[in-house]
Amino acid sequence: MDTEQGLIVPNVKNVQVRSVVDIAAELNRLQKLGSTGQLSTADLTGGTFTLSNIGSIGGTYAKAVILPPEVAIGALGSIKALPRFNQKGDVYKAQIMNVSWSADHRVIDGATMSRFSNLWKSYLENPASMLLDLK
Repeated sequence: MDTEQGLIVPNVKNVQVRSVVDIAAELNRLQKLGSTGQLSTADLTGGTFTLSNIGSIGGTYAKAVILPPEVAIGALGSIKALPRFNQKGDVYKAQIMNVSWSADHRVIDGATMSRFSNLWKSYLENPASMLLDLK
């Protein structure tokens, strides 16, 4: 979160057992506390995977620094309309978001991060498939 006191990184605990609705409620709780400077130490520690919305302030790419116990960070850039080519070679307008991934290679190798990125991209492009994969 970009706050008047600088960047802070609260985190949602135990996302693997939470519903999408529960995660959204927790994000709202953290946002409210963060905007008033009332986040606890527990809210700010123990994260393992961060998504940072650098696009909300106009960012495109980032080179994130990973601090243990974190193992990976994804920096989400702003969405831009850019020309792309379809299978026939025709130009069309596409909505493109650049994502920069950083990972602790002692824990996650680059090939695994690349496969994750491709799966994540497929979920963004087809959200129904993500819902079918939820447990």
